[in-house]
Amino acid sequence: MPAHRRTPAAPQDAEAPSPSGPVRTLKKYPNRRLYDTRTSSYITLADVKQMVLGGEAFEVRDAKTGDELTRSILLQIILEEESGGVPMFSTQTLSQIIRFYGHAMQGVMGTLLEKNMAAFAELQAQFLNQSQGLYDPKHLSPEAWTRFLGGQPAALQNLMGSYLEQSRGMFEQMQQAGALFPGLPVFPGGKK
Repeated sequence: MPAHRRTPAAPQDAEAPSPSGPVRTLKKYPNRRLYDTRTSSYITLADVKQMVLGGEAFEVRDAKTGDELTRSILLQIILEEESGGVPMFSTQTLSQIIRFYGHAMQGVMGTLLEKNMAAFAELQAQFLNQSQGLYDPKHLSPEAWTRFLGGQPAALQNLMGSYLEQSRGMFEQMQQAGALFPGLPVFPGGKK
């Protein structure tokens, strides 16, 4: 992790309380630098990424206007990750996401993606618990993870089959709960 420089001239803020404790406040200055009000130092996007990986609650605010910029910073981290190494999103996936902006289904798509990410994280945790002791997760790169899963076709098929079924169930629940399209089938090929 990069060294932090103390900067006494920058303003100090009190953290706002949250249910899980104080939310760490980061300020973004016009020079594109991020200032951590908890440590009274400037930090990098790599430091913010470590906060995300550590599950730490934080918010990013514009130093002048106070506008909320957390999503913007998270998108910058995703862009850096996508630009290097092994990207997670294909060009086709990114194009599909872009097509949903401004579409009537934009809100539904966002909710569906969020629920699917939560379901996938839960599935990943279950898989990691079941395969505990088979490998050291600290040394498992995305490429090694892909090779490992490639050697587990039956287990992977069951895992992905249950994930897809769970995704379908979530979509059906969302459609039924919101009565999105009363005359359409619940799911392509599904029942009315």
